[in-house]
Amino acid sequence: MAACNGGGSNGNSSSNPFLSTVIPVPNVTAGTNFSFDISAVDTATHRYYFTDRNNASVDVFDADFLNFIKLIPGFHGCDTGPTCAGANNDKSGPDGINLIPGTTQIHVGDVNAARIIDSTKDAVVNSVVIGGTSGFRADEGCYDPDHKIYMISSPGETPPFATFIDTASQKIIATVVFTDPGTGLNGPPSAGLEACDYDHASQSFYVNNDGSTANPHGELDTIPASAVLAGTPSNPVTLTLPATAGSPGSPWKIFPEGNCDPTGIALGPGVDVAVSCRQGTKGVPLTVQIYDRTNGTLLANLNAGGGDQIVYDAATNRYYYAASRWTSNGLSSGASCSAAAPCIPRLIVIDASTRSVVFKLTSGNNAHSVAFDPANHRAFMPSSSATAPAGCADCVGGNAPNGGVLVFQF
Repeated sequence: MAACNGGGSNGNSSSNPFLSTVIPVPNVTAGTNFSFDISAVDTATHRYYFTDRNNASVDVFDADFLNFIKLIPGFHGCDTGPTCAGANNDKSGPDGINLIPGTTQIHVGDVNAARIIDSTKDAVVNSVVIGGTSGFRADEGCYDPDHKIYMISSPGETPPFATFIDTASQKIIATVVFTDPGTGLNGPPSAGLEACDYDHASQSFYVNNDGSTANPHGELDTIPASAVLAGTPSNPVTLTLPATAGSPGSPWKIFPEGNCDPTGIALGPGVDVAVSCRQGTKGVPLTVQIYDRTNGTLLANLNAGGGDQIVYDAATNRYYYAASRWTSNGLSSGASCSAAAPCIPRLIVIDASTRSVVFKLTSGNNAHSVAFDPANHRAFMPSSSATAPAGCADCVGGNAPNGGVLVFQF
């Protein structure tokens, strides 16, 4: 299926990206409220994966031939059942997904656990219990290849915390609890946690914190790998988000993000880090913010936000951003899209060298997840059906009326 796409400098010529096809997803049809989360492309096996709550699975596709392969079961699903009507994200799974390079491991966030898939078996082979029986999800994660550590956040817990897993032993080595700096376990809890990324240069994890007392609409927190390496599989440690001294690996850095309400994060070229903002305050500009990750200096503030996952591709030197809550005037519709405050979902492409938007491509309903395949120059985006959830102004008669995986060719 080929389609024209509106917005920005987009077109359908050989020099511009275009929607090449929509791949159907099992049990997702017209009217389905499709609940999904994060995507990933495995360039070694030429597969595309994303987390699917309706089917309680990780869905597998052929990234070369653009075919559905299978569902990998073994996940919680939506807390309200397979229709996902009225589901609580914090009590649903699967959620984040991370491929562990050099292994056959795929780590996936789920309710009270990180599930580990063996990609050669297409099956869950282990589960690391996180959060006991609280019923809250382990959400998005990131991988440190220097020390073979996987970090995953639990944003719905009180207070929120991040868990660090040694991927060799598949055991927890550390937990970091997010309260106000220096206040310990009984301090005011963070408003939640979002995406994270690992930086080889600073040997640190970067994570979007939804809010603290000092920064109620978000901050970028850094966790030195040396801090969590104080723990071992046989003797894990618990740390709190500390002040600038007195904790392992300190100083830990905290960078204010202003009125952001952050979601996705992607390390870019040099010292750049892009933070996607999904402002919950109705009527304020939707932004993507690019910072110097060494000192928190704001390098660019682009009116291009309103989404979730953002990824960086070094070969094209571009960020690819799933702006599911973008609007016609670039201002926030509030806490969600609605008939009174509609959204027009877009795949937004940002040139990392100029820190500027180069394309806004019409995507699909609630298309908040994106993965880029550098081998085939394709972006993959799951999408819900045109009418569910409500509030998409240009989805009826648009790219994916029945939902599915949108494939953009670059």
